[in-house]
Amino acid sequence: MDQHQIPNSNQSDLEAAHEPPAIRARLESGPDSNYLKDAIYGAIDGAVTTFAVISGVAGAGLQESIIIILGIANLIGDGFSMAASNYLGTRAEEQLRLKLRHLEEEHIDRIPDGEREEVLQIMKKQGFKGKDLERAVDVITSDRDRWVEIMLREEHGVALSNPDPRKAALTTFLAFLIIGFLPLLPFVADVILPWSLPRPYLLSTVITSIAFFTVGAIKSRFVSQSWLTSGLETLAVGGAAAGLAYLCGVIVESLL
Repeated sequence: MDQHQIPNSNQSDLEAAHEPPAIRARLESGPDSNYLKDAIYGAIDGAVTTFAVISGVAGAGLQESIIIILGIANLIGDGFSMAASNYLGTRAEEQLRLKLRHLEEEHIDRIPDGEREEVLQIMKKQGFKGKDLERAVDVITSDRDRWVEIMLREEHGVALSNPDPRKAALTTFLAFLIIGFLPLLPFVADVILPWSLPRPYLLSTVITSIAFFTVGAIKSRFVSQSWLTSGLETLAVGGAAAGLAYLCGVIVESLL
């Protein structure tokens, strides 16, 4: 049972999840596609790049209108670029798996004895010996689909399933837009509201820092890391990127 499926589970939850009907239903439904990675990458990259743009412009001492224009342009352009890259990368993994599947099917048709020997070597590495080894090889090679899947996983190291490329891209794009807009919020509010906000860049820094820490803390619920460590780690990475951008803006402003 994957610990990610029952976070913070108690003993009764674990026992219920390991009853034969529950196990059968879970295995028949297949592995869940997890889009956490896409959301985390999109959120962090959105906050980092947008705040880096803001920091660079603020460091150069330019107007708020320029900050908003460049920030929104970054949100749309970089967000779409990241989502498109994620889509193409996930789709490429899918296409590679399909190509390797066809290759293994061809090898099974043309050189079945050689492919059977590969299965034997794989099972031997996993600790099977003697009659158990022969029986395992017979069982695997009696089912063509199972045979191909073993070769994909063990010989080529390819996952048998991948997330939907469209959902992965959409998750990345939405996370990028939502979290990436937060650093811009004080500047947009300063233009829209009938009163002026004091020090919008400072407010943007506070909001972005909270966003960095929150995204890292949320990530900790799905990985083996404390929420404090994960949050501070994400905050440190994002803060370093923003600091470098601000420093570049100051240097450029001083040169010009």
